[in-house]
Amino acid sequence: MEELKNKVVLVTGGGRGLGEAVCHTLASAGASVIVADIRDELAQKVAGKIQANGWQAMPLVIDVTDEAQAETAINKIVSLYGRLNALINNAGTDVTLPIEELSIQDWDRVIAVNLRAPFILSKFALPVMKEQGSGHIINISSTAAKRAWANASAYHASKWGLLGFSHALHVEARPYNIKVTALVAGGMQTPFLLDRFPDIDVNTLQDPKNVAATIRFLLSTPEGTVIPEMMVLPMREGSWP
Repeated sequence: MEELKNKVVLVTGGGRGLGEAVCHTLASAGASVIVADIRDELAQKVAGKIQANGWQAMPLVIDVTDEAQAETAINKIVSLYGRLNALINNAGTDVTLPIEELSIQDWDRVIAVNLRAPFILSKFALPVMKEQGSGHIINISSTAAKRAWANASAYHASKWGLLGFSHALHVEARPYNIKVTALVAGGMQTPFLLDRFPDIDVNTLQDPKNVAATIRFLLSTPEGTVIPEMMVLPMREGSWP
């Protein structure tokens, strides 16, 4: 079933983890996926796998914190495809340190990737979607936007901010038939967690493919209906009641 056929979707952080799962899932549903990542080899690898399955994908190297690269990327996609139907702001980072040990540089980098970049990309994507008369922006938030734990101050600030930005963007974009969704995701079996916390119980985490399926569902919701916020948790989520 190709319910996303002819849809052009930009996925940031598409080179691994949730982004990779999203790219495969959406491509299998018929979408033309732009696999965007700061690491060329990862973007090429994911796009190559998708193409080998007979689906549509294009690798794109981008530093999402660079506004010139963001604008160029959006313009390139529109030039090649003539449209941009969806933007998935998925790229993310974190530094796990107490506040007094967290450098200002690391704080700025986390905010730049997790919060500033979704703003920049949305800013450049929105005019394209307005001209089309439709579009969908999905911002990947976290349970870190709902509660707090130690040694993640920058991450919490960025994800709380992203949740607020998503709702503000929803209000602004809605009159133009553009959907905006904040997807509040619980812990996933991805390098983002597993590389930093090797002793974590993977049984308490969800398969990123499950979250990718949720994104596919969001992009397939009927015209005339928007879901501004959705939470998706593993059954044994430890960071949410």
